[in-house]
Amino acid sequence: MKSENEQRAGLLYGIGAYGMWGLVPLFWPLLKPSGAMEILAHRMAWSLVIVAVALMALRRWDWVRELVRQPRKLGLIAVAAVVITVNWGVYIWSVNSGHVVEASLGYFINPLVTIAMGVLLLKERLRPAQWAAVGIGFAAVLVLAIGYGQPPWISLTLAFSFATYGLVKKKVNIGGLESLAAETAIQFLPALAFLVWLGADGTGTFGFHGAGHAVLLAATGLVTAVPLVCFGAAAIRVPLSTLGLLQYLAPVFQFLLGVLYFHEAMPAERWAGFALVWLALTCLTWDALRTARRNKAEALRLAVQATASGAQPDTAVSQADPGATGQVAGAVRAGQGTGPTA
Repeated sequence: MKSENEQRAGLLYGIGAYGMWGLVPLFWPLLKPSGAMEILAHRMAWSLVIVAVALMALRRWDWVRELVRQPRKLGLIAVAAVVITVNWGVYIWSVNSGHVVEASLGYFINPLVTIAMGVLLLKERLRPAQWAAVGIGFAAVLVLAIGYGQPPWISLTLAFSFATYGLVKKKVNIGGLESLAAETAIQFLPALAFLVWLGADGTGTFGFHGAGHAVLLAATGLVTAVPLVCFGAAAIRVPLSTLGLLQYLAPVFQFLLGVLYFHEAMPAERWAGFALVWLALTCLTWDALRTARRNKAEALRLAVQATASGAQPDTAVSQADPGATGQVAGAVRAGQGTGPTA
């Protein structure tokens, strides 16, 4: 049983992680006049540097030998690297192009996309409230598509890329720091080659806009790694259901920044679409919390029965469904070791 202090610390780590992911739209505009592709390349390159330093400090290298011996895992990590590259690139471009609100929508609908992928790809069965949430989410996308005059492709790209990333990470099943190291190792050479090409072409900005700008570009590695470390610290201290609820902090902060700080337009149809998304997430959260309470009560009942019959309580408790804490927690479990990575 985790102590109350550990749980409190875990909650603060979780708030810190999702808070940083939520406030990251304030950072990317500071890197102008660098373009989105150059920022993305710096993020990939410097993230490997930061993670490598962290792994050297922790002396955690045993996983490399084991990973190299598993071609299937290496292939999955390569897929994860490609998918998260798309996610990062689209997010950076959307923020620096004035689409912060639409980007936040992508992370609001990500749990719904995760559920839909679970049904279509993993043949998972949904409860009625989860079906209702997916249906409402689909209606929200239609409303937003009608309002925009086209599908909200930024939101959908972010949601589907991150849901795919979570699915792949679930299959790989290695720690967050190690996973990021492996993914950025795959990204590093193409990113470095692109940056060298920009420098040779004379279109790169690194070192040409003062030391402050160069430091900010290098800091993209910290912006990637620090929230991830906080997330990892939270994941081992608080229940997944709590972590699943905390994940909404990031898109809430992004949405508020888009509306209140960047002053992006919010016509009636956009408010209607967001309202439907929030309704879907309310259904999902309510169902997750209700299911978690039921499972806890069932586990307690089995433990009492086991004690009365002389069996081991742990064995009886394991008969309850420990994974049915709802799809809100499930979305976090699918991408355990990572967060929105915005």
